[in-house]
Amino acid sequence: MQNVTRAVALMALMLFAGGVLRAEERGTIDPPRRLTDEQSRVAAANYQRYCALCHGVDRQGYVNDHAPSLRSKSLMRTGVPHEVLRALSYGREGTAMGGYLDEVGGPLTLDETWDLTYWLFWQSGAGDRVDIQKDLIAGDAVHGEALFKENCTSCHGDEGQGVTAPAIGNRSALAHNSDEFIRYAIANGREDTPMVAWKDILSPKDIDDLTAFLRSRADGWKAQKIALKPLPTPDQYVLNKDGEDPGFELRDGMHVSSKDLLAAIQAGKRMVLLDTRVVSVWQRVHIEGSIPLPYYTRLDEVVRDLPKDVQIVAYCSCPRAAAEHVVNQLRRRGYTRTAVLYEGIFGWMNMGYPVARGELAPS
Repeated sequence: MQNVTRAVALMALMLFAGGVLRAEERGTIDPPRRLTDEQSRVAAANYQRYCALCHGVDRQGYVNDHAPSLRSKSLMRTGVPHEVLRALSYGREGTAMGGYLDEVGGPLTLDETWDLTYWLFWQSGAGDRVDIQKDLIAGDAVHGEALFKENCTSCHGDEGQGVTAPAIGNRSALAHNSDEFIRYAIANGREDTPMVAWKDILSPKDIDDLTAFLRSRADGWKAQKIALKPLPTPDQYVLNKDGEDPGFELRDGMHVSSKDLLAAIQAGKRMVLLDTRVVSVWQRVHIEGSIPLPYYTRLDEVVRDLPKDVQIVAYCSCPRAAAEHVVNQLRRRGYTRTAVLYEGIFGWMNMGYPVARGELAPS
């Protein structure tokens, strides 16, 4: 009876104050389901194949493109399942993080994305999960913007685009992440990363205001589903089959500039363009005429369709890591006519160079 009275009194206090309990004040919930040995084996293999290039073989993060640590207990205690699962499944539009779920063109089934999410949780040793809810955080977004500019831009960028830390202003991330998830990350930081616990620096109201500001950056965003295009067939791999060789002079024996590649395309030069990102982002936007050959492809199964006597140029968005990974594998297999687009596709697009975009699926 005493506990019931206390709970009623607490509820009344919340209603009177017009506020809600913060996640750390509400307690914990049980961890997710355990995986079978086979599910764990497959999930571990999928991690190494699809995630390790950017997040690190030991989930340490920041190996390429500021990909965050996936061994943070704070992240796993608050982000599993949905905040981690949605990022894995659908990616982060405008960043190097593509969607890995098969329904958006990725390589994983829904069951595999769930198992990989849970595998990450159990590998982190997070224990119980924080009781994250979907409550909105009330705060002063104008004051939050001032706090963001003062404290966050050196790592996260002026527009939250990410500099040496993840892109926290990304609209798809803000659409997927609850206010409480965002607030908890600010307040408690991420262990073993440069992200400190701001609860030791800012007041609770400041953190509410900062959360409200970040939430305001998601206004007007809505999910758009892309109609999947058929993948190119081997007879479509070579651009301008009757054209001349582009004769690139490679920087460091590896890289070609966007300027030189555009000139070669416009001149009708003969080449093969490889998009080494996950296929889901090729579906959304790619350089016209490129073929998807993700960095995790088992090359021995596909190289028979790639000519060795035609210049091959690979690109990615990170801006070179995945493309260099593929090109180095090709070179070990005797493909000497290979190069990497130095600026990556984001650099290409920032220069105003043309791309092919996916069409929206009928609603």
